Amino acid sequence: MDFNDYQQKSRVTAQYPAIGHPVIYPALGLVNEAGEVAGKIKKIFRDKSGVIGEAERDALKAELGDVLWYIAQIATELDLPLGEIAEANLTKLLDRQARGKIKGDGDNR
Repeated sequence: MDFNDYQQKSRVTAQYPAIGHPVIYPALGLVNEAGEVAGKIKKIFRDKSGVIGEAERDALKAELGDVLWYIAQIATELDLPLGEIAEANLTKLLDRQARGKIKGDGDNR
């Protein structure tokens, strides 16, 4: 499945309250879900010595799916195709890599 197809199909499941600007709710959801990914990884290192087994991979897959869903909804609210976002990100990263600037700080490095 490509990004734009996912974005379109996921939109039919978007049911959330309008609280101010329509980007607010999915942005807060994204932060929450990203925190859940981080929490699961933290617990893998705390409780399982960093061993990521099949159950942990499945749990992370589900949480990453939730992250992707919220990213898709934010992109939709901003009228940005996910495929375009992905392409622009790769272009930026490959340019940084070609210039030896993949490491470091700053958006415009």
